[in-house]
Amino acid sequence: MMLSLEKLLFVLLLSLSIVFLSVLLSGVLSQQTYAQTAAKTAVELSQESTDTTAEEEEMAMSIRVESEGKTIVFKLNDSSAAESFYEQLPMTVEVENYSNNEKIFYPANKLNVSDTPLVNAKEGTLGYYAPWGDVIMFYSDFGSASGLYELGEVVSGGENIISLSGTIEIHKNK
Repeated sequence: MMLSLEKLLFVLLLSLSIVFLSVLLSGVLSQQTYAQTAAKTAVELSQESTDTTAEEEEMAMSIRVESEGKTIVFKLNDSSAAESFYEQLPMTVEVENYSNNEKIFYPANKLNVSDTPLVNAKEGTLGYYAPWGDVIMFYSDFGSASGLYELGEVVSGGENIISLSGTIEIHKNK
């Protein structure tokens, strides 16, 4: 009978050990799964945050020029002149032909050109000629000139610059 009681105790201890190990392992696995899920979620949130920030930055300094149903979108650079121009929007102005490669208009206030790069203007460049205080939309290549600063580049609708005339509306592109 003693042998049978020993077997019973052995089986009972073995069963308890198996249950204990099962509970312990499920906790460890659960913690690993939790850690993996948390790490994956953190990476996904970080990626979403980066994507949102990039989209916000891209749109933050983007403008829309509208005239007679045509739209031109420019992405502004991060210069002082671009920022001071952006802060004056929205505006309605008269656009003028100048030379054979550009359209110009005059914002209400002169732009701050400190830290603004000089430009080597090409088709689609948005520039600012400080001596006259005019903003320039180039529809063909120009090059550079003293006092000619870069504000940005066309993103879409550049083919419409050449046909602009009369009154245009300029808005922040949100």
